[in-house]
Amino acid sequence: MSNISPMVSTNLYPQTALPFVESSGQQGRRDRTSIWCRAHEEGARQKRNNDEATKLYSIAGLLNSERALINTRPFRSPHHTVSTAALVGGGSVPRPGEVSLAHHGVLFMDELPEFPRDGLEVLRQPLEDGVVHIARVSASYAFPALFTLVAAMNPCPCGFYGDKFRECTCTPEAVKKYQKRISGPLLDRIDLHIEVPRLSEDELLQMQQGEASEKIRERVCKARKVQENRFTHPLPQTPSHYTEDTPPHPADQAAQKTPSPQANRPVYCNAQMGPAEIRAYCQPDEPVKELLRQAIQNLGLSARAYDRLLKVARTIADLENAEHITTSHVAEAINYRSLDRKYWGG
Repeated sequence: MSNISPMVSTNLYPQTALPFVESSGQQGRRDRTSIWCRAHEEGARQKRNNDEATKLYSIAGLLNSERALINTRPFRSPHHTVSTAALVGGGSVPRPGEVSLAHHGVLFMDELPEFPRDGLEVLRQPLEDGVVHIARVSASYAFPALFTLVAAMNPCPCGFYGDKFRECTCTPEAVKKYQKRISGPLLDRIDLHIEVPRLSEDELLQMQQGEASEKIRERVCKARKVQENRFTHPLPQTPSHYTEDTPPHPADQAAQKTPSPQANRPVYCNAQMGPAEIRAYCQPDEPVKELLRQAIQNLGLSARAYDRLLKVARTIADLENAEHITTSHVAEAINYRSLDRKYWGG
C-alpha cells in the first residue's frame, strides 16, 4: 500500500490569497510567479483528476441530479462476494469496475482472502500499470485505475493465529491454505504490511490520545511538497553500467524502444517513480547496501519488492526532511515488508 494521499480540498481552483514570498525587486517577482504557478498547476491537476473520476462514474451510470460531479477523492469498499467483473471491470458492454471507480482515491478490501482468487490475481496489472485493459471481439477498452489499495485480513479462519490471549482452533493445514489465498506476486505489489495485535485490558482502559490528524496531515503535505519539487527538475545523470567492452543487453535496448504504460505519466510522488527515478533519487551508500544485501538474503525479497522497499525508504527520508537515504530509513522500510515472510514463510 504505496503512498496514502492526504485529504484534499473540494475547492478545485484556490481562490484565497497565495503565500507570496516577501522580497523585493526582480527576484521577488520571480518568487511570486513561481509560487502562483505551482498553486495553479496543483489546482489544475486536481480538476483533471476530478474530471477523470466523473467520466468513469458517468460510464458506470452512478451519477444523478444530486451528484453530477465527483469533487472528492473516491473511496470504494466492495464486499468480498463481489464478482471479478464487478471488481476490475467487464461485462458484455464493458463498464469500469471498483478499481477504476477508486481512480485517484482509495480501494478498501476487508477480509482480503475471502475475495475470489481470480479477482485478486487480476489486481496485479492495475497495481503495476494503473490501467485495466478489457479485450472483446469487437473492441478493446482501457479504464484508468490509479488507486491506493488498503486491505485487511485475519491470519487464519478463526482469527486467533498468533494471538497472545486466545488459542487458535485451526489446524496448520487450514492456516496455510487460508494464507496461501494471497499469492506472493500480489504481496510484492503491496508496499506496507502492518501487523495489528489485540490490545490488552490496560491498553484499552488507558484511552491514551494519539497524535492529532491535523499534525499528521501537515507532515504528510510537507513531504509531498518535497517530492513534487524534486520531480519538477530533470533527472540527474547517473553513471552508466555499460562500456565499450560491455554493450547494452538486447532486452534493455528493446525496453527503451517500447515505453511502459507509465512512460508518459507525470511523476508527482515517490510511489509513481519508475526505474530511472529510483536510480536517480534512491542511490544507497555502502552501509545501506550492506543492510539491503542482508534483507534480500534473509527475507528473499524479489526485484519488485526491492524497488518498493527503496520507494518506502525514500518516503521515510522525506518525512524526516533528509536529503539522503540512511540505514535507519531502510531498516524501518524493511520492518514494513517482513510480515509476509513471517506468516507466508517466504
